[in-house]
Amino acid sequence: MFALRTDRNIRYIFGITLMAVMGVSSIVPALPGMVKELDMTPAHVGWVISVFTLPGVFMAPFVGVFADRVGRRVVLVPSLFVFALFGAACFWAGDLKTLLWLRFFQGIGAGALGVLFGVLIGDLYEGDERTKIMGFNSSVLAVGTAGFPFIGGMLAMLGWNWPFLLPLAAIPLGLAVLKSMEFPSGENVEDFSGYFNSVFQLLKKRQVLSLIGITFLVFVVLYGPVVTYLPVLLHGKYALTSFEIGTVFFAFSLCSGFSSAWIGPLSGKFGDAKIMGGAAVIYCLTLFLMPEIPGFWWFLLLLVLLGAGRGLLYPLVMNRLASLASNHERGALMAVNSMLLRLAQTLAPIAMGAVFAFFGIKMVYVAGFFCSVVMLCLVAEASKR
Repeated sequence: MFALRTDRNIRYIFGITLMAVMGVSSIVPALPGMVKELDMTPAHVGWVISVFTLPGVFMAPFVGVFADRVGRRVVLVPSLFVFALFGAACFWAGDLKTLLWLRFFQGIGAGALGVLFGVLIGDLYEGDERTKIMGFNSSVLAVGTAGFPFIGGMLAMLGWNWPFLLPLAAIPLGLAVLKSMEFPSGENVEDFSGYFNSVFQLLKKRQVLSLIGITFLVFVVLYGPVVTYLPVLLHGKYALTSFEIGTVFFAFSLCSGFSSAWIGPLSGKFGDAKIMGGAAVIYCLTLFLMPEIPGFWWFLLLLVLLGAGRGLLYPLVMNRLASLASNHERGALMAVNSMLLRLAQTLAPIAMGAVFAFFGIKMVYVAGFFCSVVMLCLVAEASKR
């Protein structure tokens, strides 16, 4: 923990991670106010989120290649400023069209941030230290996901647009990164043909494909059965209010963050493969039992376990991916992983919505269970040396 207090690079990476998650979680409490003040329909609410996440799907590979070829700093600092300025400009948006355009350009900056925090950890740390930092960074991500809705909700009491001032925090962060953050030394002197060939050979490895597949399935489960349809299940089965549902999600996020903070010691004692396998088993067990569990407190226990599984699995996947690439290829590899993550965020609610429409809420969790079984198989493949 002393290293966390003295290593300024870690603090900058944590700040970048918080900016990456801020763009959605901080504005969620303001969505009802937007509907009222901007003369939106409830159907438009999803646009405010989707138009922000969409650039990340298409931009991620270009961000990775650009970061590998010209350097992390050249991509990172402008992305922080784009995120901050277009995000803050949403404060003055007077209609839905303007808001959506501003959110789209803000999403361009955010998409790069979502790629680069994992790349930088891979660049600057190695071995057990990298594993530990990945875990702590995942804890920061979970705490931001849990805490930003509270901060955004407080600001939204002043007006729907006030949470959009939060991204201005990226400006001082960008200036500090520009002035003081360390970046990997050396330039990628390999020609484009050789660079793309080496990246392609890396992406052909079964272990890499398995890890990227795990990422996709982790976020399919998160944004399908959990984020999108857990409120439906909780309200329909246990008659929970919106506040109570929010509290349940807060517990899920905190548990995820707490388990991530212990990845370093657990990895040193049991090894990455056993922890990843155990986390995948937790996914299978909890999603299989969720629709049938008899009481709310048992359900909450399952959700807490699922949060712990997520907090252990995804940072180790990121750590494995970062360790498989050199500094000159890591940006591209992590960008492909980020692209699949964003694609899962976009497709999972639609796919699970179709399952819900045709087969009902129980089958959403059956689908999540089968995703988890495939995830377990991919963990076994990724753990092979």
